[in-house]
Amino acid sequence: MNDRFTSLRRPAPAAYAATSVMDVASHKVLRNTYMLLAMTLAFSALAAGTSVALRLPHPGILLTMVGYFGLLFLVNKYRDRGLGVALVFALTGFMGYTLGPVLTHYLNMPNGTQTVMLAMGGTAAAFVGLSAYALVTKRDLSFMGGFLMVGILVAFLASLAAIFLQIPALSLTISAVVVLLMSGMILYETNQIVRGGETNYVMATLSLFVSIFNLFTSLLHLLGFSSND
Repeated sequence: MNDRFTSLRRPAPAAYAATSVMDVASHKVLRNTYMLLAMTLAFSALAAGTSVALRLPHPGILLTMVGYFGLLFLVNKYRDRGLGVALVFALTGFMGYTLGPVLTHYLNMPNGTQTVMLAMGGTAAAFVGLSAYALVTKRDLSFMGGFLMVGILVAFLASLAAIFLQIPALSLTISAVVVLLMSGMILYETNQIVRGGETNYVMATLSLFVSIFNLFTSLLHLLGFSSND
């Protein structure tokens, strides 16, 4: 698995009667999702910072894939139990650890700190803007589910090919595509919560976290390449 693309979250098509007004249940899911998302982002950032400070080595593609998909399976299995929340922290912490060596690489580049900060700022701005639109729009965005699922699968397979074939142009193209796909996922998942299509805040949190993670690493790759030119 590629550190710029760590997601294969399934965006299932909505099979519910869409409404344009958020009811009490949806508001509760949204509130719990944002609270847990904020905590997992902070925990992941702490794990990444610790990894950078200790200069921990990257676990490698095989261990990353096993760790990510193994924890993803467990989160999905225990999504309706308290253990699911603990497993979300385990997964996001693991992702933060794998991000540490990537950040170390970019921080050691010329203008590396500026590149990382720009990627963080761009990710935050995109998330706030996309979330705001998804919260206020009256449109049902469930039609995006099938397209996003196919796009994520294709991009994931292409990212694996880019790792083994070592083609810079392909890698950059994938990063640009992932930025668009993850932006779509943020819109889709937030709209799902608002309209009652996503009722489990644990899975909603994980979906948004992974989208933010991939959006950040893809922007970092694009900006890092630009700063090297």
